[in-house]
Amino acid sequence: MAGSSGEQGKGRRTQPQWAPPAGTEPCKLRLYNSLTRNKDVFIPQAGKKVTWYCCGPTVYDASHMGHARSYISFDILRRVLKDYFHYDVFYCMNITDIDDKIIKRARQNYLLERYQEQKPAAVQLLEDVRSAMKPFSVRLSETTDPDKRQMLERILQATTQATELLEQAVHSSLAPEEVDSRAGVLLEEAKDLLSDWLDATGGSSVTDNSIFSKLPKFWEGEFHKDMEALNVLPPDVLTRVSEYVPEIVNFVQKIVDNGYGYVSNGSVYFDTVKFASSEKHSYGKLVPEAVGDQRALQEGEGDLSISADRLGEKRSPNDFALWKASKPGEPSWTCPWGQGRPGWHIECSAMAGTLLGSSMDIHGGGFDLRFPHHDNELAQSEAYFENDCWVRYFLHTGHLTIAGCKMSKSLKNFITIKDALKKHSARQLRLAFLMHAWKDTLDYSSNTMESALQYEKFLNEFFLNVKDVLRAPVDITGQFEKWEEEEVELNKNFYDKKRAVHEALCDNVDTRTVLEEMRALVSQCNLYMAARKAARRRPSRALLGNIALYLTHMLKIFGAIEEESSLGFPVGQPGTSVNLESTVMPYLQVLSEFREGVRKIAREKKVPEVLQLSDALRDDILPELGVRFEDHEGLPTVVKLVDRDTLLKEREEKKRVEEEKRRKKEEAARKKQEQEAAKLAKMKIPPSEMFLSERDKYSKFDESGLPTHDAEGKELSKGQAKKLKKLLEAQDKLHKEYLQMVQNGSLQ
Repeated sequence: MAGSSGEQGKGRRTQPQWAPPAGTEPCKLRLYNSLTRNKDVFIPQAGKKVTWYCCGPTVYDASHMGHARSYISFDILRRVLKDYFHYDVFYCMNITDIDDKIIKRARQNYLLERYQEQKPAAVQLLEDVRSAMKPFSVRLSETTDPDKRQMLERILQATTQATELLEQAVHSSLAPEEVDSRAGVLLEEAKDLLSDWLDATGGSSVTDNSIFSKLPKFWEGEFHKDMEALNVLPPDVLTRVSEYVPEIVNFVQKIVDNGYGYVSNGSVYFDTVKFASSEKHSYGKLVPEAVGDQRALQEGEGDLSISADRLGEKRSPNDFALWKASKPGEPSWTCPWGQGRPGWHIECSAMAGTLLGSSMDIHGGGFDLRFPHHDNELAQSEAYFENDCWVRYFLHTGHLTIAGCKMSKSLKNFITIKDALKKHSARQLRLAFLMHAWKDTLDYSSNTMESALQYEKFLNEFFLNVKDVLRAPVDITGQFEKWEEEEVELNKNFYDKKRAVHEALCDNVDTRTVLEEMRALVSQCNLYMAARKAARRRPSRALLGNIALYLTHMLKIFGAIEEESSLGFPVGQPGTSVNLESTVMPYLQVLSEFREGVRKIAREKKVPEVLQLSDALRDDILPELGVRFEDHEGLPTVVKLVDRDTLLKEREEKKRVEEEKRRKKEEAARKKQEQEAAKLAKMKIPPSEMFLSERDKYSKFDESGLPTHDAEGKELSKGQAKKLKKLLEAQDKLHKEYLQMVQNGSLQ
């Protein structure tokens, strides 16, 4: 049909011009970079690939919470970059198994074990301990650090006391068993002194290289076990210094060839003056204000490398060892400069350079490694590669204190990871770390851990409540219900919180803010569920399910959920292949419904014994199996699978609260009884006798028993007399009440 002439006049219709939305500027990830001391936009050098080197442990003793602070924090950062921002992270970590600390500890352990095997006689032991005390006392007198001095004083005091006890036993000719017992105590208390003394007198005789590899191999194994227990992901590649000696030798040689190293008496040193004077290089990039700090430099060189002859080999006090000529009693490898071993700083440079090349995206380590270790790493690596960008972003985790005190292995003030895991789970420790900024000091204390426990419980209760909502039977169409204003508002809050979480993660991976936003979201959900429950209406399954899945996803990214779990914290022992919840919940649901039916009949038929059995099942039997039944008036029983220990603690706490209530009730009743008895005793007193017992205050009374003169015989003032008269009248009224009660027979 032909169109009208008006329509034909318009011509062919066209689409109107489309304008794209203005949009918002995407949030960019910024990381706190120690090279700039600013939060810098993170830009990897090769697209989404991120090369990352992390300084690993020097393995000569048990891993402690200071290690956990660093490696859990880096594990969180690594997971966030990989699983949230979707970078392709190549993570490399080293194990330092050649070091002055390891050499000295290995020698000391070996020499002390041999000494103990010889079972020295008490007299010989006393003589040796006295000999060991002399250099130890000199060391104590030269120690200026107050914490270290206090530790040395404690050791000396304990050793002195044990020495005196053994001397008394020897001089008094006590039984051999008693002498042996006291000798054992002295050996234990004096092991630090004896170890130092034995090493000083016989350390140079230790020549078997296997002695120096046995110790780090054992402690490396323990370190890996601890990391696995903490749910720290293993590195993509692990490097050991002992396996990279040829690469280290080549690395040192090239630095010498480039003019930044020099050989002195079989050792090789880095020429800091030459490097710093070069136009294309800069020394002390991380902590320029620390350059020249001889104490820090000597700590970096190691206890075995700061003798006067060693220090005299340097051109400048700021120079540091790339390669150390081995002395008797030290492991050694053949190299162009004679028998020697690597310096500490060069180890990481050579291993990282071999695997990651001339420039890496991220280098990480503890805050205390900035100077001299990392500054020296930067200098020698950039001297090797002749560049000024060996590391693009340097990340340093904050210190860890114990209840506000400095933690230090050398001060014997540390908590091992194994001991920490006896008190708290890996998830609880990780939550404590997540609640603090990764670059700031974290105080490991009861308050810190209590906050983590409460946060875990808060989230777990939410997950359990959502699971209960999702388990409620509903047909396939019934799971999609019309959204009211409350659902729309909660959904808006959900997306607001997701945006806030993203912004926090972009802001230097601020997990502390993330956890607060997650807490706020859960609180909003709890209010929504409570309102729906009060109105006897079902909450939105889909909305609550989506929120719970999102929170689960974030916790998985952070490594706080280590097992395969579709929603919330996993139930059951870690490592079990069976999904305990899906297996047992149908049976528990049947038990719950059967119990509800029995309780209903028991109430109708008035059979209290059955109700008591039902309560005992809920309160005493099921908690032992990790099952919680929550009864709500007029609503179905809520079934939750909860950690058994948690339920038993809850039960004990409930008993404690009930006992406290009972005690307070009894105390209130007793006080009430005492008050009533006191009131009755007061009521019995006739008003005429009321003041007669107060002879220390009054000396004369009128015929009604009212005082007229004070104790000194002075007449009372009108005001005093008026006040006493009122008291007398009140007592007269009380006494009449008492007489009435006697007459009525109401007194018991």
